[in-house]
Amino acid sequence: MESITTHNVKIIRKEIKNITLKVKPSCEVILSVPLDTDDIYIRYILEKRKSWIAQKVSFFEASNKIEIKEYVSGESFKYLGKNYRLKVIESKEEQVKLLRGYIQVFVKDKTNLKKKQKLLEAWYMRKAENYFQKIVKAYLPMVQQEVKTIRVREMKTRWGSCNPVKGYINLNSKLIKKSKASIEYVVFHELTHLVHPNHGKAFYNYLDTYMPDWKKRKAILDANS
Repeated sequence: MESITTHNVKIIRKEIKNITLKVKPSCEVILSVPLDTDDIYIRYILEKRKSWIAQKVSFFEASNKIEIKEYVSGESFKYLGKNYRLKVIESKEEQVKLLRGYIQVFVKDKTNLKKKQKLLEAWYMRKAENYFQKIVKAYLPMVQQEVKTIRVREMKTRWGSCNPVKGYINLNSKLIKKSKASIEYVVFHELTHLVHPNHGKAFYNYLDTYMPDWKKRKAILDANS
């Protein structure tokens, strides 16, 4: 097996029949090709897929960035695709409320960063669990399949996943910060896998039929990721 690296793409020649192109969460681009693939065809493949590669690299670069928040009044936080200002209020009863255009964090010690972060993360999770359940319930009649479990958790590289055999749907908790249209797209995308497990022609035909504007929704999601 021979491997070389050119233009930030790792090219691996090995005993395989088909060409595979992957972009890892680390932003490493790997092109695996059969042993007898010539350099001209490799350059053709990379040129043909350069837009896709750039999109994937941009996605993972954005996902890998750590946004540092101080959790002080005036900072901006997203919820359902909109920006809200944070208002930190000293209070004996600790809670989070969305009120009068602000995300209000009531906390005993306004200087306790970890406590404010914990309160807000718990609030986001509760909102995500409730809202995602609502969207799944709304779209479930379209697919007419059983969902046994809906799990909401933080995911690093994807917005959702589906196990069509077990009837599990996993949704990224961070999705609650995205627009309603984007959330509906991700939920319906995963529900469609209960009908069509793979990303084949039938899968996309199904999306086209029951959510004709799914490409627009996906583009908005990708642009704001």
